[in-house]
Amino acid sequence: MKECLVVELGQIGYAAACALQRVLVAARKADAVPDVLLLCEHPHVITLGRNGKREHLLASEQLLRQMGVEFCESDRGGDITYHGPGQIVGYPILKLSEIRRDVGWYVRQLEEVMIRTSADFSLTATRLKGMTGIWVDAAGGGKEKLGAIGVHLSRWVTSHGFAYNVSTDLRYFDLIVPCGLNGKQATSLEKLLGRVVPREDVASRVTSHFGDIFGLELHAATREQIEQSYGALNEVSAHA
Repeated sequence: MKECLVVELGQIGYAAACALQRVLVAARKADAVPDVLLLCEHPHVITLGRNGKREHLLASEQLLRQMGVEFCESDRGGDITYHGPGQIVGYPILKLSEIRRDVGWYVRQLEEVMIRTSADFSLTATRLKGMTGIWVDAAGGGKEKLGAIGVHLSRWVTSHGFAYNVSTDLRYFDLIVPCGLNGKQATSLEKLLGRVVPREDVASRVTSHFGDIFGLELHAATREQIEQSYGALNEVSAHA
């Protein structure tokens, strides 16, 4: 089995997470690091993907400032989304060419990670045709989104990834048209279960399913270990 480092970053700013991903992507292209799964959560931020529409941001700059929400443009796929405390955000840095050269398949596998994680908590999450992410039945009918996906590939090395709502404050999704889908609401694991769910319990299941689905042998690494090698990785990045 291929090795994959799992790094729990804790809470980290969106720009800092993107910068770390860029360095790791360059290092992965050069085979200077194995595959990596970064797990984190972000302070309140709204991100607009490369296919996104600015009109799907419903809040003014003033309101965003008042609510302490950052706005960032991103090179990931997809439209607009919100990240914040209470989410598990996963950024896989995988050399997909060594696994399977199929972007659609890759997205479906990220969905499967979240579907299996939901099943561990006795929740049935499904896919919706033509839409990425995972969905659950809403109390009043229809579907609500429990997990979102937006990825980027460069020479078959992946970055960005998925966001799974555990204890997310869902009011922040009112600031956007989530993923550009009118009439679709977001939900969270805690809202669906009606109880507190420790983030670490969910993260361990996400990690286990990720390793199983992609056939990877997982090894924990710390944020400090990654940062200690940051200079060497930047050197790789400069010459990649």
